[in-house]
Amino acid sequence: MIYDFTIIVPVYNEEDNLDRVEKELSAYLKIAIKKTKILFVNDGSQDQSQPIIERICANNKDFSFISFKENKGLSAAISAGFKNTSTKLVGYIDSDLQTDPKDFNLLLKEIPTYDLVTGVRANRKDSFVKNMSSTIANGIRRSFTHDGMDDTGCPLKVIKTSYASNIPMFKGLHRFLPAMILLQNGKIKQVSVSHFPRIAGEAKYGLWNRLLGPLIDCFAYLWMKKKYINYKIEKQG
Repeated sequence: MIYDFTIIVPVYNEEDNLDRVEKELSAYLKIAIKKTKILFVNDGSQDQSQPIIERICANNKDFSFISFKENKGLSAAISAGFKNTSTKLVGYIDSDLQTDPKDFNLLLKEIPTYDLVTGVRANRKDSFVKNMSSTIANGIRRSFTHDGMDDTGCPLKVIKTSYASNIPMFKGLHRFLPAMILLQNGKIKQVSVSHFPRIAGEAKYGLWNRLLGPLIDCFAYLWMKKKYINYKIEKQG
């Protein structure tokens, strides 16, 4: 089977959500405007996520998985997904399904002109504290990166794999994907997408993580930006 697009689904202790993930992503595959497959990345879950993932993949030919030996974090899961896809396009969605897989079609319509298209969560259905901390964190990040993005934490993105594969891995990577594309002289765009309350499971990050983490990661980004090597091969024999 030849696929055009891989959706990465990072998973960490999401046993209560995975049956719904299977249902919603299976429904999306039927309407996707690109031939799409699903790649679960189990980030060292301690619950029953892995057996459920294996059952889902056994029952669905368009689903596959990789599983970490231990928990390494969201950025590692996304980076591993990038490195384990062979399609020309790659994207990801969180397994809490607070965003709608059908909105991938909105992003895919824009990707021919851009190298990364990211969602912006319209009318976010999170708590006041979570929304406010995200707003502050996004403001901090923009002041460092000048990427012009309003919501890099939105877990709905599509990227050309040729760009995604050149992104170096570091903790907090997921907050800087648009900036990393700009470092490669790529083009980025944001598109409004739907957002829903979390139905099952628990959020993995608290107020401290959402504010202090992005600030520390910004300094890591500035160091990496100074050292980043960007080149294009003109000829090869």
